[in-house]
Amino acid sequence: MTVSHDAVEPVTESVHDNSWSANLEKPPHAADQSLVLAQAREAIEHTAPGNHVNLVTHGDHGHPEKNLYPDLDEAFGDDVEYEYVEQCGCGGHVTRVHVK
Repeated sequence: MTVSHDAVEPVTESVHDNSWSANLEKPPHAADQSLVLAQAREAIEHTAPGNHVNLVTHGDHGHPEKNLYPDLDEAFGDDVEYEYVEQCGCGGHVTRVHVK
């Protein structure tokens, strides 16, 4: 099932000049991996260089190395560095993305 991306509240509407977290594990995210990827890219684009965003992804999509990291590499290349932080108690995953 795919969800209209326009029907889901954006993760942010401003550029963050600090480190912050983007919650990508709500029910619409569980149902639509493409929504997770779109909003992850949006969150990174809204993070000022020198800061990081923690992307908290839904556990239904598995470890982010399989489904998130390839997209980050393609979208941002060497402009970001990312690291796996931990799996949340609820089953989600936290990836920290440093914007250069």
